[in-house]
Amino acid sequence: MKALTVITDPVYKEPAGFTAYEKFWLKYIQDKRDLPFIHLLTSIHILVIPVAILLYTPVLEGWYWWLAYIPYFYVSQMYFKGRFGLMLHCICHRKLFKKNHTWLFHYIIWIVCPFFGHTPETYFAHHMGMHHVENNMEDDASSTLRYQRDSLSGFLAYVGRFLVLGFSDTFMYFFSRKRKKFYMRLTAGEMSFYLFCIAMCFVNLKATLFIFIIPFVFARVVMMLGNWTQHAFVNLEDLEDNTINCINTKYNQMCWNDGYHAIHHIRPAMHYTEIPGEFLKTKDELARKKILVFDGVHYLHIFIWLMTKRYDKLAHNLVNVNNMFSSEEEAIRVMRERTRKVGSL
Repeated sequence: MKALTVITDPVYKEPAGFTAYEKFWLKYIQDKRDLPFIHLLTSIHILVIPVAILLYTPVLEGWYWWLAYIPYFYVSQMYFKGRFGLMLHCICHRKLFKKNHTWLFHYIIWIVCPFFGHTPETYFAHHMGMHHVENNMEDDASSTLRYQRDSLSGFLAYVGRFLVLGFSDTFMYFFSRKRKKFYMRLTAGEMSFYLFCIAMCFVNLKATLFIFIIPFVFARVVMMLGNWTQHAFVNLEDLEDNTINCINTKYNQMCWNDGYHAIHHIRPAMHYTEIPGEFLKTKDELARKKILVFDGVHYLHIFIWLMTKRYDKLAHNLVNVNNMFSSEEEAIRVMRERTRKVGSL
């Protein structure tokens, strides 16, 4: 196990000045700390969307098409996908644009999101309307509770169910609670994406399959992998305690401190640059509840170690905040206990 050391995750530092481009966008955004999102969106509009459009044209055919698509896939689905997805997460919790420029948010949701496998409106509805309300409890359509969370078969069952029934489960959650605004947004976004893909298949089947449909499936699997890991360790004495923190990792540098998932569930509207400071302020309470903190690793590491049952690796990278564990053996025992499916109790 590790001791808690200096936090290296990103916090806001006032720049010496703003460029002319940044000054232009400061007129439209709510918070100057969100300028990195503008830079990300700018890069996407230069490197991703124009190439996707080109791939629909007859300019590139045969091997030339693939020579363009392979780097496109890497840039859009490997390099930008996580950054964009977690930016989407941030701007759903905190408005990016000023009130009279909210059309820009809807442009991101309806035009930009599909290039990264996100159907319009569904992420907002699922995450804001259900996941944070239910906090991974049984009524959450993406709840991990009823699965053995260090089991590959459990994960495959979890992902398979969500791919097939995730939309209907989420729809029925809102419909049964008469939350019309959410189920209408959810349905409009999901169905519009399906109809769009069907129509675009008649334009260019190969481009539609590789630019929209495969990234859509990829995105949902990746999001479920992330949610699985974020909510893999459930305190069986208090099921509401089911999240972790990952600190001092490059993932936090790239994806807006997304590793601090326990802090995020406690303070969901907090700006990502404030989260490391909040972690330090509340570390005593986190230690009291034995909320797990991992240092130098991110969710993919934890997922792989869970699937291979390498609790020794997990314990080695665990931060023993306030000596909340007397030994690695105790930490491993607690982690094993917290990955048990709740239905087996």
